[in-house]
Order: sequence, then structure tokens, then C-alpha cells
Amino acid sequence: MILCLDVGNSQIYGGVFDGDKLKFQFRKVSSIGQTSDEMGLFLRTVLRENGIDPSIVTDVGFCSVVPSLNHSLKNCCKRYFNVDPYCVGPGAKTGLKIKYRNPAEVGADRIATAIAAVHRYPKKNIIIVDFGTATTFCAVSKNREYLGGTILTGMKTSMEALQKKAAKLPSVEIVTPLETCGRSTVESIQAGLYYGHLGAIREITTRISNENFKDELPYIIGTGGFAGMYSECGVFDEIIPDLVLAGINQSLISNRK
Repeated sequence: MILCLDVGNSQIYGGVFDGDKLKFQFRKVSSIGQTSDEMGLFLRTVLRENGIDPSIVTDVGFCSVVPSLNHSLKNCCKRYFNVDPYCVGPGAKTGLKIKYRNPAEVGADRIATAIAAVHRYPKKNIIIVDFGTATTFCAVSKNREYLGGTILTGMKTSMEALQKKAAKLPSVEIVTPLETCGRSTVESIQAGLYYGHLGAIREITTRISNENFKDELPYIIGTGGFAGMYSECGVFDEIIPDLVLAGINQSLISNRK
């Protein structure tokens, strides 16, 4: 069994794989200053509560965009799982040709989703839209070139910014609105968040496609927390919620050979 962890700014998203099969998944709020013992006790508890004996975890892989948590996480894996964890990041074998001017700048989570996408669709041009603290767009060619992408403020981050900066605007639940023209402040914010993001998805994916994939339309994948909200909008060819975990698992298996 392989434990995979995506350490994000808002949440730690994890799952356990048996080969290529994801057995279960979980989420935990990211906490700056969290100790290795706190992480270890949480991980062992969540495994047991889902019917998995922690002792059968043979390896741990992770990607992280929160460097301050990496040291605690590495110590947690050594102490509570007796493994030296594998980290997706600069220096790891990914099978991708990174075309960023500075490859070290590419977020580890973006690399992980790209690895999973090209493993699943090896002969396709791909655009990945990942909904997290930021909404990221990644372009990957059928030649396994990571071409780059776009970073947009995430839906929850946008909502929190409105609440913080506008005294009369409340925090709202992020849901699919019934109509674009809201009839209350809450409905208006919900419509703005949803349709503003929808418009951005359409515009950005179209522009990335025109700039990079003129000869063959790309396969567009949605992933991350809010991707499912757009399942009926025709903007995605497929929604794969656990793409980042699959990428961590695939990268770990390739690098441990």
C-alpha cells in the first residue's frame, strides 16, 4: 500500500493506493506549525478508521506547495511509517520535458497532475484545470512537454477576499446558482463566483489551445475541489477529482524502480 499526500495551502489531501487503485481518500486542514507527531497520529488514525492497518503502508509519496510543513512531514513518515518519503519536485524523474524558463518554479502539485494526465492519455495534447486555493491551468503536449499555464485566484480565495475587503459583503456557501441575476447579496456573490470562473475557464482554455495546439484540439481535464460544479457546462472532456494523488503514486512508482 502506498500513502499519497498533496500538501496545499488550505488542505492536505490524501489517499491510499493498492497498485493503481485508490482505496480511499481524505482531507485535512493545513496548519502552519503542525508537528510531526500531530501529523503522524492523524494519519495513523485516519487509516485505522478506514479499515487499513498502518503497518501495511510500504511507502509514502507527497507533493507540497507549503515548504514550512515539509520537514515535519518527512519526520512523521520516518517515525510513524518507518519510510523515507518520496517528494515530487525538482530533481525527480517525471518523464516530462519542463518548458518553464525556470523549471524549479513549477508547483509540485501541477507537476503531479501533469504526470497523471500523460500516463492516462499518452498520445493527447492536454489542458488541466485544477481547482484549489488557486485555480491553475496547465498545458501538456502529446510529446510529454509541460508547456506552462495560467494561475487564477481560486473560488474560495475570491470569496474570502470579498468578505475581508468589503465590510457589507458576507461569507457565502459556494454553490451552483439558480440564475445569473441574483436577487439577494448572497445569491449575487454566488453567481459572480460561479459564472466569473466559468467565463475564465472558457476564455483561458480557448486561448491556451489556440496558442499551443492549433493542429489538434486538446483534451481538457477538470480536477480539484470545485471541478464537479462544472460537469454539465461542456467545458471539460472529463473530470478526474483525484488526479494529483494518481500523479504522486505514478511518480513514486517510477522513481522507486
